[in-house]
Order: sequence, then structure tokens, then C-alpha cells
Amino acid sequence: MNKVYTPKQLSLLRLWQQNKLRRINLLEGSVRSGKTWISLVMWAFWVATMPKDGNYLMVAKTLTSLRRNCLDLLQELVGTKHFTYSLSKKEGRLFGRLIYLEGVNDARAESKIRGMTLQGAYCDELTLFTEDFFSMLLSRLSCPGAKLIATTNPDSPMHWLKAKYMDRASELNMLILKFLIDDNTFLDQEYVENLKKEYVGVFYDRFIRGLWVVAEGLIYADVANGQGIVEPENRQYVKRYISIDYGTLNPFSAGLYGLCKGVWYRYDEYYYSGREEQRQLTDSEYYAELEKLAGKQHVEAVVIDPSAASMIAEIKKHGRFRVIKANNEVVDGIRETAKAFSRGQLKVTRNCSGAITEFSSYRWDDKKQEDKPIKENDHAMDEIRYFVNTVMVKRGGVKIGGW
Repeated sequence: MNKVYTPKQLSLLRLWQQNKLRRINLLEGSVRSGKTWISLVMWAFWVATMPKDGNYLMVAKTLTSLRRNCLDLLQELVGTKHFTYSLSKKEGRLFGRLIYLEGVNDARAESKIRGMTLQGAYCDELTLFTEDFFSMLLSRLSCPGAKLIATTNPDSPMHWLKAKYMDRASELNMLILKFLIDDNTFLDQEYVENLKKEYVGVFYDRFIRGLWVVAEGLIYADVANGQGIVEPENRQYVKRYISIDYGTLNPFSAGLYGLCKGVWYRYDEYYYSGREEQRQLTDSEYYAELEKLAGKQHVEAVVIDPSAASMIAEIKKHGRFRVIKANNEVVDGIRETAKAFSRGQLKVTRNCSGAITEFSSYRWDDKKQEDKPIKENDHAMDEIRYFVNTVMVKRGGVKIGGW
């Protein structure tokens, strides 16, 4: 048995065997600590001992993330004989028990669980849920012996989960177990050391040290200090993209990216502030600058914020560039961008003065209860994030990976 479970995982299973689980059971802590794996093992064991006619729910931020993080892994753990699921039907069968599947981002999710009476629920990445959904979910767990099993990485200490539940665990019927990356004795030590180097700032504190800390200070402090800033040498790029953060009076930032020997370089830019120049450019004038930036080079596509409808239409009208609407997730994008710089997979050349200036002033807003950058001097920062989120993470090139 010890060859299958880590000591920390065994301690959790013993609590289940001794009937010491609580109504709310939260596994929290760092990435790659083994908490999701053992939570699914425990969920499967527990469901198998519960009434067959009970209602059970598995939920994540989206159905896609539920499948990626949990459903496929659960199927590997117990086999297709014991667990099958259909995302289109939003249902599964685990040891003969009906399992409802939901994504919190579904606008109808809260209304769907409102009428349920649940025996058990499994929640993946609980900090990504809304407080309203979670409180509604707890009210639905009304069967005798009903339990919730959840996982999460840390967030801000002001997050509703920390402030309203974890800090009151002694008052609630709640069990909290912290899992750290060093608890996962099955991981290769070199991999662990590399992973620790790849997370920086608040992400290191949360995702490696397992701390609930406020995001504050410079967002890309290492880049502001010169990490990943290189000379504009004559490199041979095998792929090119342009990424745009569209502004009228606010700055318009366009970065030209090239892939060379497994590294993406932001090797040229167009940066214009209508407010500073006291002249607002038209979409056609911006497009002309886009043509100048690309020159005669082949560009795979232009990545742009989906809200920039008029500029998207202008680009499409000319027929030269394919347009990709950017994945504009903010915190995920910042985390992936920081990792890309830390791993040496993304670099900026010194002639990109607009971006380099922004790196030195792009800061977290420590007055907010949730992670948000201060909305100043962030246009190149947004456009770089679009590129990482949309091309590096989602569309091939240099894969950054999960967490």
C-alpha cells in the first residue's frame, strides 16, 4: 500500500477509514502535491459506500476543466467498468451511482442545483467558484451523512473561501488538509527543483509554498530587473505572430513575435498613445502601421482582444492577416507569462521600449480583495498576455504546460 500512496495521502485515507471525514473536506496547497489524485480516490471510495439512489455532483469552473482535471483521471483510477460519463448529457455513473456534472461558469448552473437534494459533491479548484454558488451547493447537501470533498490552490487571504470558511473551520463541520509539493514523494526531485524555480513572486508563495498571500508589488519584477531582455540580433524566425491591445486615446500596442530555436521573441513593436500625442488615429491608420510592422514577413495570424470589433473588421477587410480572438483571462495569463519568462521560453528585445517601460511599473492593486493589476501602463502587458495565453499555451509552439 505504501508503494501506491504518499504518507500524506495515507493519512487522509485513514481518516476516511476511521469515519472521521467532516461535512466539508478541503484539500488545499501547492501544485503537484498529489491532492487531486487522492481526493478522487477518496471520492470514489466514499461514493461506493453511499446509497445507490442518492444524488451526487461533480463540479469545476467549466465542464472542460472538470474533464481535464478530474473525469479522465477518475476513469483511469477505477476503470471504465466502474465510471463512465457524458459531457453532453452532463451525467456520469460511478459504481452505479448517478453523478451530475456541472461547470460554475454555466449561467444556469446555480439554478440547476437549486432544486437538488444531494448526498455528496466533489469540487475542483474551489477558489474559482462564486460564493453564491458554493453557499447554494452547501444548502443542497441535506441528506444524512452528506459530504463535500474539494480541492484548491491558495489565493488571497481575503478570498471568501479563506475568510468565511477556512478561518472559521473550528466553528464549522470542516476538515482542512494542506498538501505541499514536497509531500509528493513520487515526483522526480529534479522536476520538483525546476518547478520551484519556474514560479515567481506571489505565484511561488501560493503554488509552491501553499500560502494564502496578497498579490502586491511589481507583477514581473524579474523582467523589470532585466530577466529575458535581450539584444535585437539577426535571428532566423520560423513562425511569426502579431499581438494587439487596441486603444483609441489609450495606448495602442502591437508586438511582433518570432519563434527561433524553441524560444519566442517579441522582437519589434508599434506603440502609440493618442492621449500623449494629442491625436487619435483611425482604424485604417492603425492598420497601415500594422502593415509597416509586418513588412514583407509572413505572419501566421494577428491575436487581438475580442472586444476590439472595429479593428478586427478593419484587419479582415484587407485580407492579408488571419485574425485570432485572444484568450484574455487575466490572472491565468499573468501566471503563464511569468512562467514563460522564468523558463526562458519568452524574451523581449531591447528595441521594444514601450513594453520595457511598462514592465517597470506594472503592479498588483493591493487595495482589491481579488487579484487585479492596476489599470495603468498595461497595454503592452495585456498584449503580451494575449500572445502567451492564445499562442504559446493554446495553439502549440512552445508548450508551457499546466500547474
